[in-house]
Amino acid sequence: MTSPAGPPSAGSGGDERQRLKLLAVTACPTGIAHTYMAAEKLAQAAASRGIEMKVETQGSIGAENVLDDNDVSTADGVIVAADKDVDLSRFAGKRVLTVGVAEGIHHPERLIERVRTVPVYTPGGASSAPASGGGRERSAVYKALMNGVSYMIPFVVVGGLLIAVSLALGGDATAKGYVIPEGTFWAHVNAIGGIGFQLMIPILSGYIAYALADRPALVPGMIGGWIANTGALYDSKAGAGFIGAIVTGFLAGYLVRWIKKVKVPKFVQPIMPIIVIPIVATTALGLFFVYVIGKPIAWVFEHLTSWLSGMTGTSAILLGAILGLMIAFDMGGPVNKTAFLFGAGLIATGNQTVMGMCAAAIPVMPLGQGLATLIRRRLYTEQERETGLAALFMGCFGISEGAIPFAAARPAQVIPANMLGGAVAGAVAGLAGVKDAVPHGGPIVAVLGAVSGVPMFFVAVAIGTVVTALTTVTLVDLDERARPRVPSGAVAEPALVGAGVGAGAAGTVVPGQAGPGAGAQGTPAREAATSLAESGPTDPASTTTTTAPAPTTALSGHLTEQTVKVRLGAAGKEDAIREMAALLARSGRVADVDELVATALRREEQGTTGLGEEIAIPHARTDAVTAPVVGFARSAEGVEWGSLDGTKARLLFMIAVPEAAAGDEHLRILALLSRKLMDAGFRERLLAAPDERAVLGVLGEVG
Repeated sequence: MTSPAGPPSAGSGGDERQRLKLLAVTACPTGIAHTYMAAEKLAQAAASRGIEMKVETQGSIGAENVLDDNDVSTADGVIVAADKDVDLSRFAGKRVLTVGVAEGIHHPERLIERVRTVPVYTPGGASSAPASGGGRERSAVYKALMNGVSYMIPFVVVGGLLIAVSLALGGDATAKGYVIPEGTFWAHVNAIGGIGFQLMIPILSGYIAYALADRPALVPGMIGGWIANTGALYDSKAGAGFIGAIVTGFLAGYLVRWIKKVKVPKFVQPIMPIIVIPIVATTALGLFFVYVIGKPIAWVFEHLTSWLSGMTGTSAILLGAILGLMIAFDMGGPVNKTAFLFGAGLIATGNQTVMGMCAAAIPVMPLGQGLATLIRRRLYTEQERETGLAALFMGCFGISEGAIPFAAARPAQVIPANMLGGAVAGAVAGLAGVKDAVPHGGPIVAVLGAVSGVPMFFVAVAIGTVVTALTTVTLVDLDERARPRVPSGAVAEPALVGAGVGAGAAGTVVPGQAGPGAGAQGTPAREAATSLAESGPTDPASTTTTTAPAPTTALSGHLTEQTVKVRLGAAGKEDAIREMAALLARSGRVADVDELVATALRREEQGTTGLGEEIAIPHARTDAVTAPVVGFARSAEGVEWGSLDGTKARLLFMIAVPEAAAGDEHLRILALLSRKLMDAGFRERLLAAPDERAVLGVLGEVG
């Protein structure tokens, strides 16, 4: 076996090439089609050169064919074609080439040649610069932020809902707020929810850091987030909240990156990622926050309180707007806490109007963000829409933290919208003289009788909520329009709308064995169809697809003869989707054709589902269908689908599954289909199939 430190000799001949062994990892953010297409292309290119290759794919249906220690120890090089973070530490000491998943699809031969000469990977060092056009759609900063948000969301939802339910069913309104009697069942439920809220800030910080610098950054990121949220550590009455967590997350990530670059003796290297880096980074970051960042936060808290005290005699409208701005700014951070504690402290003096202004502003952020996900659903992922529903519920109980996932993901759009809505709600409440007798906010305080001026309280909340929602969707929409839908060189992964990012899936590659069409150009697909049309009817005895009785279903029964169309009439993408939706309706599994079309079109707005090679796979996850269903249609002239290779789509598959589709069978089918479609011979047979039964026979090869 060739040493990993040196490529095979140019003059070693075919025998040496036969002994060459390469590994590959393919992955993309949603891990459905392109993950497997890249794996298949790399395997075919390796097989055509007599090179042994094993491919691990990280997609949506679970990890298969995972590269083990023995694989790595005997490998001559590793190709990582991925648009998501892949742990490279296991490949230390091997030649590692990192590129985008699109490179694995379009230039597999080039990657196989390049990996034999790239530098040896060392943790903390660089392997090979990503190839241009590698499909990296977002910056590392954006990906890291979204990684933290995605891990934080479950903690926000679970913690918030448990607190809301416990307050509603077990809380009593008192001068100290809504209090649940100690030792009761609901007190324990509330405590569990509180733990979720305590953890959400460290989780946000930790997984931002993890996305930037892998596992060594997780501990400093989480501990840094905990410190940021614990104001007592730096003499502040309030922690820095989610904004502080974002700061500590990025500080931890980049600090660990820098430490990884420090040259250390060989005997120290094994303990660097598990002992040295976490301890040094955690200590440095923690002390930096306590002594450098924390002091200004405490200063801000103190001086804001003094400033507000001097405004008690000013205009109620102005004071209400300022308090609303502060409440909405950081949702649990020092600015928010300053306004809240200022209002709560005045209750004991008999001044309940200031708390009334705060109480009206408190629910505006979660209610507004939840409403935004309902009025412009296409702007949000399925996970965000689900979080929006939870935010609406939390808002009703005065839990402003329900809006934090939205603010963390889109701070430039969401925070200004929250502040505007909060200011409006506070100003209206101040104008109307709304009073709140308990230090709590949201509709719950009015329902339980703690608010005077209830009608105007609800008016203030409603107006603020609508302002927040409309401002949010306007700013988000402007941001989406300003960003190219499909960046140059990027490949839009055809993820089902609403499908979350899964962890790992894989395919098995038989070393040294080329499948049908592997590495061969073959007859162009269009020529195959044309020659069929010119030659007239096909002799049943001359084709393998008609020598045996054709099946009546394919793709595990999700595609039937009713959902196959050999001549698509539509000339444009939208018309094609409508025609495909009508085709799926023949199965009896479509309850609302219009909603199915709308969902599929929203998916297209996120990025084209044209895969190249004259293929498109539009799809949707929606309750407009009652069961998973797949349709296939063929276009003679092709439909312009925005594919990156410039080809028109002639082979169209449409996949639709219900929101609550059980299991991952549809993902398995899509993965297998995507891999099979990389076989030129398979595509030619699909184009040449004379009728629906013949198409089903060809598709029966999948799986």
